[in-house]
Amino acid sequence: MSFSTIESEGPLRLIVVGAGGMGGAWARNIAASPDAVLVGIADLYPESAASLAAATGIEGLATGTDAIELAKRTGADAIVNATIPEAHHPVTIAALNAGFPVLGEKPVASTVAEGLSLAAAAQLTGQLFMVSQNRRYHPALHQAKQRLTGLGAVGIVSVDFFQSPHFGGFRDEMASPLLLDMAIHQFDMARYLLDADPVSVSCEEYNPAWSWYRGDAAANAVFAMEGGARFTFNGSWCSPGHETSWNGSWRVSAERGSVLWNGEDDPVAAPDEPFEPGEDLGRDIGGSLRQFVAALRHGLEPMGRVHANIMSLAMVEAATQSAAQGSRVAIDDVLDRSYASALATERDPEVLAVLKSWPSVREALSSKRSDSE
Repeated sequence: MSFSTIESEGPLRLIVVGAGGMGGAWARNIAASPDAVLVGIADLYPESAASLAAATGIEGLATGTDAIELAKRTGADAIVNATIPEAHHPVTIAALNAGFPVLGEKPVASTVAEGLSLAAAAQLTGQLFMVSQNRRYHPALHQAKQRLTGLGAVGIVSVDFFQSPHFGGFRDEMASPLLLDMAIHQFDMARYLLDADPVSVSCEEYNPAWSWYRGDAAANAVFAMEGGARFTFNGSWCSPGHETSWNGSWRVSAERGSVLWNGEDDPVAAPDEPFEPGEDLGRDIGGSLRQFVAALRHGLEPMGRVHANIMSLAMVEAATQSAAQGSRVAIDDVLDRSYASALATERDPEVLAVLKSWPSVREALSSKRSDSE
């Protein structure tokens, strides 16, 4: 499925929607990019937009409370959606319908059902909607994948994630803070390393006695993946001392060897054979931005396109359901329930028609997925 490209000269003109912490991070990365220029900041709270605009140091930077009005007023080419997850669906829908491509923060939406609606809307409008899974953009992660190419079939991927952040605020009160707010990064990275989607998951959540979180801040999950590989996530958000990288600590076992990655430094392979380093995709949200611009300029398929990204959120929903039920959950069951919900709640008749045209959710998503480089 193709998407519209932008042929105008000069850097891509972008507005950021959402003036919170991530909005500030995006504003800084856009300002530092030779391929993009920040032309506006939108937020429901005018003072927040004004404060971030002043912090950028860009004189006369436009602000507003209506993202679409601001985008039109400033002549923006595209929109960066850095709002809270609950606002991802309405902001992105409005942008796509107005003819603006969107680079959005993860997760794609609050629910898989909303994500399916957004995938159908992107398909309908022909506009690119790309989700920034920023932790995919790490040179060492790409190197780890390249090192696997000569080791035969991959059968086991495991990651340990142990951190002890004291966030305060809403995360301390969430029912499943680790799974809902963090684990999607590792789930998505595993999909990238395996170039495969999930089939099922068995998950257990728990909360150590010393935890400062109200909800379960630790979890173990085992995913069966396409092709028969297994991905194991073992994590905690309340484990001080000897903490892992925020990317996690990885072991990937293949037919003829294994790759270890501590989440930061270059990976170590045994046997240590020559490998092709591959393309430099950039790092963190700067890498997401670079690939978004390249997609819009040259029509290159980016990682994280909405159809490709929904499966990462489906892994989160399936894991939380498995933990709540105490049983294995099939990913297709999550997709089918989400699809039924999307059909029941969609109010745009044209988007609804696109949803109904899909032969199946998995086929609709997989046929448009291009995660490998």
